[in-house]
Amino acid sequence: MISKDPAVRVEDIHCAVDHLATLSYVNDARIGLLGICAGGGYAIKAALTERRVKAVGTVVANDIGEAMRRLLPDAGQTLLDVAAERTAQARGAAARRDPWIPDSLDDAKAAGITYPELLEAVTFYRESAYRHPNSTNHLLFVSYGALLGFDAFSLVPELLTQPLQVIVGGRRGPTGQYEAGRRLFDLSSRAKHFFEVEGAGHYDMYYKPEYVGPAVARLAEFFSEHLAP
Repeated sequence: MISKDPAVRVEDIHCAVDHLATLSYVNDARIGLLGICAGGGYAIKAALTERRVKAVGTVVANDIGEAMRRLLPDAGQTLLDVAAERTAQARGAAARRDPWIPDSLDDAKAAGITYPELLEAVTFYRESAYRHPNSTNHLLFVSYGALLGFDAFSLVPELLTQPLQVIVGGRRGPTGQYEAGRRLFDLSSRAKHFFEVEGAGHYDMYYKPEYVGPAVARLAEFFSEHLAP
């Protein structure tokens, strides 16, 4: 059962930097930050106020708040349902849990799902060797309140001072990773780099060597340049 609060994820990044700063073998003038998918949005949000981070990279980054507001059928109704759920829990009801995605490709097929990108997500998260054995694929429903209210990118023009590397997959899809990456890049007013991995979809960028390889090579070049001693 997952509670998804973006503010907690962002604070986790600050705490990770706290810990790195205590390690004698870490040069705290050379700390970089890399975020993937929703983690890209969390990385950017943290970097806005985390001056100990000297360079930021993202791969298929998403502002999960924008994505939820765009993808949910009715965000306003969802917030009303969250309010009702919180009241019910305050009065002693068991917590509602909803699945993130179908639990299997068979379940997706039974639900009439045909979007290739969603089927790729089901394959990766639920049926591949990369599936985490502790994953329940269920989200506490009240988490939608925090998700829908999250905004990762709007303060980038004012507060993002670090060099930025944005990496996107060239194949666009419903996750909006390409559009989010381009928006992030356009908002940044500092040293910035945009790199498109041709032919790659969102989930290809997680684990397929032919797509991950070029991204890693570009990130290595970026961080070497901006975190040089």
